[in-house]
Amino acid sequence: MRRLLILLVALVAVSCEARRSVATRPDEGLVLMSYNVRSGKGMDGKRDLDRTAAVIRAAQADVVALQEIDSAARRSDGKDVAAVLGKKCSMYHAFSKAIDFDGGGYGVALLSREKPVAAQRFALAGREEARTLLVVEFEQYIVASTHLSLTAEDRMASLSVIDSVAMAARKPIFIAGDWNATPDSEFGRKLGETMQYLTDTAACTFPADEPKTVIDYIVTPHKQTVEVLHREVIDEPMASDHRPLRVVVKF
Repeated sequence: MRRLLILLVALVAVSCEARRSVATRPDEGLVLMSYNVRSGKGMDGKRDLDRTAAVIRAAQADVVALQEIDSAARRSDGKDVAAVLGKKCSMYHAFSKAIDFDGGGYGVALLSREKPVAAQRFALAGREEARTLLVVEFEQYIVASTHLSLTAEDRMASLSVIDSVAMAARKPIFIAGDWNATPDSEFGRKLGETMQYLTDTAACTFPADEPKTVIDYIVTPHKQTVEVLHREVIDEPMASDHRPLRVVVKF
């Protein structure tokens, strides 16, 4: 799968005075969050980015992987949702477009307290809609955000790309997202051959009001030594149709 684009770190520079200016130290525990925010649309049908941002701020994460993000789409009033959330949370942001959508774009994003040193995006398989993997590098680690296809064959095809990116990483790498498959599915078992699950695979994340299944999780390669200090599915039933994940790791 060919690399599509090298993203500029400068694409995110808002509220700099409120951000952490030094690298996050792993010995303190790195706080990771993954959240399919449905571009701010809650279970009540209302789009409310203030509500979404409040959930993110309350988690006090160092890095937040976001899925279902609009960029200049009409349904989000032309807003760059990643940039808006970054500003509201005093974090840097990066966005990777998966498809053209409603006059703008749609894809995944990453928010961070630490300024990224580099970012890349990779195309992933998706017959119902194209998919993407956003990979953001920091001084001491790498975090990726993704949202995989609804089609099993496409998810399996995407896994080879994700594995290649993870195995090539020269720093600890964490991959978070909405995988659209449960850990006990064929895909989940295959993923588990090369990756360790950092989040609780028994804690349901979807739908947010009455979670019945696990399709959101955070993983890292088995080759990587990681201690999980804390993990949880955040009890947020309204702000999106998914509940957010939070994990604290030491490496």
